[in-house]
Amino acid sequence: MSVTEQLPLFPLGTVLFPGLMLPLHLFEERYRLLLRDLLDRPEPRRFGIVAIEFGHEVGAGAARRLAGVGCVAELHGVTALEDGRFDIVTVGGRRFRRGAVDDTLPYLRAEAELLPDEAGPNPEPHAGLVKRLFTLYRRRLAATGAEIPEPIDLPADPVKLSYLVAAAVVLDLGDKQRLLEAENATTRLRLEAKLLLRENRLIGAVPAVPASQFIDGGVHLN
Repeated sequence: MSVTEQLPLFPLGTVLFPGLMLPLHLFEERYRLLLRDLLDRPEPRRFGIVAIEFGHEVGAGAARRLAGVGCVAELHGVTALEDGRFDIVTVGGRRFRRGAVDDTLPYLRAEAELLPDEAGPNPEPHAGLVKRLFTLYRRRLAATGAEIPEPIDLPADPVKLSYLVAAAVVLDLGDKQRLLEAENATTRLRLEAKLLLRENRLIGAVPAVPASQFIDGGVHLN
């Protein structure tokens, strides 16, 4: 039996994955209102991050088409700034399938069907391959002069591994969204192996990757 709930939506030009941290800087009044509404409610306080497939982030109506699957953002920290803006820290929770969008408030809302996080059939061989390819990916990036973060302790759990690698590899929005939408970890890991093979070939052919794009830990503006 599926579980649904109504979530405020925060459209972004990026994809949030379960278990990963995403800092946000809120300056638009509609998102300040969203946060104030959340803070008026009991915990857990959360909203939905959905990728913008067509359009852009800033301005009412700027996001022309939203992805059908998003990720719940759980509020873990709030810093109020003197001018009324906020810096917040969120962590990805469950994935959800987005229903019809309600635009009667300044910020968007939608019914969200929470999706399961399953390992899928026989994920171990795919997990082992992805770990090897991801290690090679980091090594090749480092060889180009890219600033690589400290060594990552890759989790044994295939679901957590699939999300960490999906977040860490530099990919376009479409590929990131496909990884988020994958039915289970086995499917996601299989796709990641193909993408890592492609990226490793590309790095070898054209060794020029913007270092700032690797595992983006910066603050995202709304």
